[in-house]
Amino acid sequence: MAITDAPKIITSRLGYDDSHTINRYVATGGYQALRKALTMSPAAVAEQVKAASLLGRGGAGFPAGVKWGLAPADVWPRYLVVNGDESEPGTYKDRILMERDPHQLIEGVLLACYAIGAGQAFLYVRGEMALAQERIAEALNDAYQAGYVGKGILGTDYSIDVVLTWGAGAYIVGEETALIESLEGNRGMPRLKPPFFPAAKGLYMQPTIVNNVETLSNLPWIVANGGEAFAALGAEGSKGTRMFAVSGHVRNPGVFEVEYGVTTFRDLIYAPVYAGGIRGDHQLKAFIPGGGSAPWFFEEHLDLPLEKVTVDKAGSMLGSGAIVVMDDTTDAVKACLRLVRFYARESCGKCTPCREGTTWLERILQRILDGHGRPSDLELLLDVSDNISPGLTWPPKQTTICPLGPSATAPIASALGRFRDEFEARITVAEQARTSVPVELKAPSHA
Repeated sequence: MAITDAPKIITSRLGYDDSHTINRYVATGGYQALRKALTMSPAAVAEQVKAASLLGRGGAGFPAGVKWGLAPADVWPRYLVVNGDESEPGTYKDRILMERDPHQLIEGVLLACYAIGAGQAFLYVRGEMALAQERIAEALNDAYQAGYVGKGILGTDYSIDVVLTWGAGAYIVGEETALIESLEGNRGMPRLKPPFFPAAKGLYMQPTIVNNVETLSNLPWIVANGGEAFAALGAEGSKGTRMFAVSGHVRNPGVFEVEYGVTTFRDLIYAPVYAGGIRGDHQLKAFIPGGGSAPWFFEEHLDLPLEKVTVDKAGSMLGSGAIVVMDDTTDAVKACLRLVRFYARESCGKCTPCREGTTWLERILQRILDGHGRPSDLELLLDVSDNISPGLTWPPKQTTICPLGPSATAPIASALGRFRDEFEARITVAEQARTSVPVELKAPSHA
């Protein structure tokens, strides 16, 4: 197994009970990267991030340094928005970072703002994450009081304001333009792109960089140690380390920071230092490699490295860094319905194919599970899915503004492609029940 000795870049403090406090953060080197950055030019800080080849950790995997460079020059004001609305099924790594090391996130926010020239940042946290909200609020108050945030930070002429806000628990605001709509006080619905690419026209129609929590949490280490040191870790197309949340039918579910692109799925699922293998005496049936919206993988994919390019070519994605393991006791039809139901109920309703199509997918699957399935239902599932995501190919094509609709088709294509016999067995039982000749009941005789 490829268990490497790569340093823990973003989880090094999680072993401390007081990892969320400013005292522990400063005692373990916190805010030193900010002090260093303030002696550098903003462009030099941005160059360190480009040299690190830091890919976004929110799902799309777009290079952070390149994304920063998309903001038009000399257009002010500009903003940084932190996407802390982690809500992809199976994903909980960002919540751990916000709850356990909020100052690392705040320092990352300050470094990003300095590099891109933003004077204000908005930290958007998912509505259900009450502890994360409390910890970040406390950390922000302490950082303001200590002079790390606010006017003239650390005795310089650089000022920055960080605003904490949270949503009401809508999955759709994990999409960056829907998050911006929510920040502006509107209903969270995605905007059309183009023209509304946030880097050009984002919050209040000003240039806006939207970054994920884990992405920003890497910045203090990168600035302190240099972009080349970060790029020396990991694989050619996936540099550094990355957090993965492993859940489902494993002995030791949890969040693990591993060397990106070097560790394999087999390592992460079976190694004793990570998830520890499948529970009990069961065998692996399938696993979802990148959150609920990712196409499923199977035993033949276990030896793939956790590398974006490799996983993309294999027909799925690392996405939000959530690996959900299903053992041989899993009912594929029920698992499929559970995921489809989530996306159907989280659809914002803006796009007809998503609003109507995901609802019908849920109804058909529920009908099959309830014992009323029809032989035509399987092709109907694929036909409705094709209307949402034409061709059911990967990467997905879409008839919707955002990827939520195609996300609902991934479990259907995966489950039907591999476990069609389980669907057919349920439909066969239903057909037999409908066509069986009822037994004639005789009236009881009375002596």
